[in-house]
Amino acid sequence: MEYHIRYDPAQEALCLLDQRFLPLREEFFVCRSTEDIVTALRTMVVRGAPAIGVSAAWGCVLAALECTQEETWPSALNSALERIATARPTAVNLRWAVERMRSLWTPELSRTQLVEVWRALAKAVQQEDIANNRALGAHGAKLIPQGACIMTHCNAGALATAGYGSALGVIRAAWERDASISVIANETRPFLQGARLTAYELAKDGIAVRVACDNACALLMQRGLVSCVVLGADRIAANGDTANKIGTYGVALLAQAHGIPFYVAAPCSTIDLSCPDGTAIPLEEREAREVTHAGGAQIVPDGVPVYNFAFDVTPARLITAIITETGVLRPPYTDALKESVTGSR
Repeated sequence: MEYHIRYDPAQEALCLLDQRFLPLREEFFVCRSTEDIVTALRTMVVRGAPAIGVSAAWGCVLAALECTQEETWPSALNSALERIATARPTAVNLRWAVERMRSLWTPELSRTQLVEVWRALAKAVQQEDIANNRALGAHGAKLIPQGACIMTHCNAGALATAGYGSALGVIRAAWERDASISVIANETRPFLQGARLTAYELAKDGIAVRVACDNACALLMQRGLVSCVVLGADRIAANGDTANKIGTYGVALLAQAHGIPFYVAAPCSTIDLSCPDGTAIPLEEREAREVTHAGGAQIVPDGVPVYNFAFDVTPARLITAIITETGVLRPPYTDALKESVTGSR
């Protein structure tokens, strides 16, 4: 699946498969401006760290196209880039993509020339992500035993990337080698990315998948139904501490208690060497309505506050291995992550 992020040069528009409506219908959200791309990022039209980065790269192109005032376009564009880079706080790929685009902005370039340079780079960022996912999938597949049942949390598939997927890239590569593997997709409250998106992708591919309530993880592990855990990441700190969808930390603790391997799969663009450990990772807190309502119906009494942290941090000590496009990294992670980032450039 690679059609969910599509730039249309004829319309100068970024077409994003609107993930809010999956799996019941496929509808595209069309971005033609900075405001559109910021809205798409904040409202979860597109989500997943690598997909956020790719969308942000194309968003920079849209920003350059709309800054048309000859005298003020550089300052206006700088402001637009910062709006894009700060649309969501946790996924490091967002600012990574904006800064990568900004690195090619030199004083001698006219706005028209910059648009052309950025179009080419955004396309390259998108293609690189797919290639990286296939590479890390091949590395990770070697860790999956024959006939395994893999638990995953949230969606780190094609929809969360430019295509193929990080965690689901590992699962896809393992399934291509051994069609007997199966997947347990944790539902992932409150946005239900596992139930709506991961199950949607795997079912489309014909990979055996069952959805489980988040609070069933302990029972499923206790009964020996889980061979390993493979999931993605939104930011990996320099020491290996990893931010991922809320609930990941609990799954990691349960995996350790039951002696089950716990793997994180993510491209090197998700590694933030400037972030020393998990305490420095900003954790997004989203609007209460995502928790207080389900399917449009209110399920929490009026006036009762909720916690709605979108992410948590899993300490490096709970992670069996980190899978990137450069290979499988083992603890201690500090040197391995640094070498992996250097090797990916």
